[in-house]
Amino acid sequence: MTATFNHTIIASKDREESARFFRELLEVGAAPSWGPFTNIRLADGVLLQFAEPPVEIQMQHYAFLVDDDLFDRAYQRLCDRGIEHWADPHLQCPGEINHEHGGRGVYFKDPAGHGIELITRPYL
Repeated sequence: MTATFNHTIIASKDREESARFFRELLEVGAAPSWGPFTNIRLADGVLLQFAEPPVEIQMQHYAFLVDDDLFDRAYQRLCDRGIEHWADPHLQCPGEINHEHGGRGVYFKDPAGHGIELITRPYL
């Protein structure tokens, strides 16, 4: 068996709010949840598990490869909700998207303050 990515735990201030944010943004459904986790499953089977840790949350970066149609819908939702976003990871180009690697990309923060990136073409 080759190695594949299975799941990750994403620290959240409010696990239900974070899971809902990602479900709506990425247009995915809920997955069975248990214990301290509220889960969603991406189309490729990867499980995102949201939990409220008893420590201060350190910002992490999560990038999602999406198709052009989903990018358009997700970007429109960001704009409609007034979510601050940038074309670059240094947050120097507010309110813009980028056209890197032959596609498009945008950076923003989730409800817990994590850096989120949506891209339409992989870097490599």
